[in-house]
Amino acid sequence: MEALLYQFNLLSGQSLQDKNFDPSTIEDPIRLFEIEAYRSWAAMELEEQKEVEEAETAAQRTEDYIDSVMESAMDEFRLFEEELERMSMAELKSLVDTAESARNMGNLMEKAASVASTRYLEAALNSATASMKSAWRGLSSKKVHPS
Repeated sequence: MEALLYQFNLLSGQSLQDKNFDPSTIEDPIRLFEIEAYRSWAAMELEEQKEVEEAETAAQRTEDYIDSVMESAMDEFRLFEEELERMSMAELKSLVDTAESARNMGNLMEKAASVASTRYLEAALNSATASMKSAWRGLSSKKVHPS
């Protein structure tokens, strides 16, 4: 391109100095200049296309990386969620076992209280029966019990 510009400078200088200068001599450099301009334009288009493809490739790699990171984060979240679920279930089982133990102890205490109450009633009934028998004996023997 620089050589063509240099040649145009020479031809323009020659055209100014030479009265018999043939303007058709400039046509060949003009055609070469036009061809060179098209080549430069095509090279720029190719370079632009290459840059676009590189940008698209970089964007795809970035997207793939982001997808990978997101998938990794989701896997970690799922593991955390499963661990939390296991811990929750273990704690629930522990609470259920404690509640079951408390219920069983309550049932045992109820039974113990029922047995104690029954024995108390039996003892009171036996005492009352003994007092009544003693009173009947005292009435029959004409003795009065001191109480």
